[in-house]
Amino acid sequence: MSANTSRNRHGTIDEYIASFPPDVQKRLEEIRKAIKEAAPDAQEAMAYGIPTFKLNGNLVHFAAFKHHLGFYPGGPSAIEEFRKELAPYGLSKGTIRIPMDEETPLGLVKRIVEFRVKENSSRIKK
Repeated sequence: MSANTSRNRHGTIDEYIASFPPDVQKRLEEIRKAIKEAAPDAQEAMAYGIPTFKLNGNLVHFAAFKHHLGFYPGGPSAIEEFRKELAPYGLSKGTIRIPMDEETPLGLVKRIVEFRVKENSSRIKK
């Protein structure tokens, strides 16, 4: 299971999610719902072949892989802001890897999305 397979051809988030087994679909829908709750004005899109939310530019992305969910908060600033809470997860400059065998930290996802909404809004105002 990889976001870099034929899933890149899906035109909608619904199509992307439907291409996974039911247990993975459930987790992807949970992340999607958390993002919508934290950023109700954000628009859904597909970008880079993965589900994306946009509000004053790219807000966040997410994807499923064989062993983890990828959550991409649009760069390193959110990862730095929440580094302590993100310590249990695999991190890189712009990626949070949530193991498939661990619960998705939906509250943390919401706080990161809210942070990104403020960040994108302030960038637009400048």
